Amino acid sequence: MRPQPAIESLRAQIAKIEGTGPRAKSVLPFRIAEVDSRLPGGGLALGALHEVAGGGNGAIDGAAAALFAAGIAAGTKGKVLWCIARPDLFAPALAHAGLAPDRVIYVEAGDDKTVLACIEEGLRHGGLGAVVGEVARLPMTASRRLQLAAEGTGSIGIVLRRWRRQTEATDFGQPTAAMTRWRISVLPSTPLPVPGVGRHRWLVELIRARAGESADFELEACDETGRLALPADLVHRPAAAEGWRRGASA
Repeated sequence: MRPQPAIESLRAQIAKIEGTGPRAKSVLPFRIAEVDSRLPGGGLALGALHEVAGGGNGAIDGAAAALFAAGIAAGTKGKVLWCIARPDLFAPALAHAGLAPDRVIYVEAGDDKTVLACIEEGLRHGGLGAVVGEVARLPMTASRRLQLAAEGTGSIGIVLRRWRRQTEATDFGQPTAAMTRWRISVLPSTPLPVPGVGRHRWLVELIRARAGESADFELEACDETGRLALPADLVHRPAAAEGWRRGASA
């Protein structure tokens, strides 16, 4: 038998008080139409887990991946918990990508298992804008726990994949419960009309998007507000201005 309306109303009220009711889905847009149009909902899902890794150029691409994650975290509200296994994170670089030092709480853990536990605890806290954790491996079971924790509070979780040995990188191809999976590679800087170094460029690959399609974009790196940008020389080129190549459905 279907429950009476009064019972259903009471259950809804209890769920609201306990914080267990369904949460409205919201997104964090990149504010670049070419990117947001490829993501379900028009942006990066909040209350969800996302994976980010560097490309094949070792520490250089790994640093770009960290800055990409910092730019995402900078767009959220509140404190950001950043969990690390190695004390080699360069805070001024994160600030250059829009993530101010006074917003970041750093937790140094000894290994991947402890980092994953810290990420989960941070996501379950519910008072953080974003939780970032650096690990080499992300088992399916652990990723499901993180995804459920993010869904429960609405916080965004970012797992930054870092490898001590190149052989560990093969784990990045294994399935996880993350909503999206990204790979960041460094490209030559934007040319300047005078001698100097232009704004950095990245190849941003959306490898997987749940209920979406894979794509890749050539973008200018995060500025001091955390925003990415479509390079000016691509804006007026119809073929390149799209900034992506259509991929297979995720």
